[in-house]
Amino acid sequence: MAGTSLLALLDDIATLLDDISIMTKVAAKKTAGVLGDDLALNAEQVTGVRAERELPVVWAVFKGSLINKVILVPAAMLISVFLPWLIIPLLMVGGCFLCFEGFEKVAHKWLHSKTEDDNEHKARLQAIAQTDVDMVAFEKQKIKGAIRTDFILSAEIITITLGAVASAALTSQVIVLCIIALGMSVTVYGLVAGIVKIDDAGLHLSQSKQPFSIKLGQLLLAFAPKLMKFLSIAGTAAMFLVGGGIIVHSLPFLHHLSESLGHSAAHYGSVAALLLSSGFNFVLGVAAGGLLVLAFTLIKPVLPQKA
Repeated sequence: MAGTSLLALLDDIATLLDDISIMTKVAAKKTAGVLGDDLALNAEQVTGVRAERELPVVWAVFKGSLINKVILVPAAMLISVFLPWLIIPLLMVGGCFLCFEGFEKVAHKWLHSKTEDDNEHKARLQAIAQTDVDMVAFEKQKIKGAIRTDFILSAEIITITLGAVASAALTSQVIVLCIIALGMSVTVYGLVAGIVKIDDAGLHLSQSKQPFSIKLGQLLLAFAPKLMKFLSIAGTAAMFLVGGGIIVHSLPFLHHLSESLGHSAAHYGSVAALLLSSGFNFVLGVAAGGLLVLAFTLIKPVLPQKA
């Protein structure tokens, strides 16, 4: 009897772990778009910090991110237990926010010339280079802003994950949420730490006496700004894809329309069906973002202004 009970327990544990693994993969796929934007935004947040202080700043933001997750995961579980009907509206709000933020970035590129952006960047670097600038206060401001941004994106990741595991048992929900929350923080800030030091590594190698090291250093120095630009573009596109996808799947009539388009393209192959479905989500995300930015622009003058 004892052996049978032990085998039954091990089988239950194996089944639970298998379910958790599957749900974690599903949640990770759904939050991948937010991860790309999270990575791009946090890498940008560190710009302007002196080279020797980049990693300490990333570490401080990482600790703040963990605190955010400690707040958000229990809050998500309370919603799941007591207010499960609130999950879909929260997903909708999060999806709309992603579309709004993505379109706002695109609009900024349209409304500001490259010369204006370059001048703003140079002015910021000149201000930082001044000896009378309080770098401690500057770093604290950077860290505070990055943690605030992380809280918003982390809330979106947790909400998407909660929506993906809403039908699972409570224990499975808790485990998957914890895995995603910790995994995302470690992945994002581990990559951010590597990205912000690429240019330093390139500079160090370019000052070497070995021809190969010099060449590699020059390649890294040329690669670093291109990587940041790619992350920014990919992150913006991901915001439209993820935000539009959330809106589509939250509204039944849009979800049915998306499925119909996918079925129509299915006879051209699964890739065509996927591209059409993703394209529909992307276009809807752009349209939703444009409408939200327009609405915000119209009501902004009547909102109370912060000093």
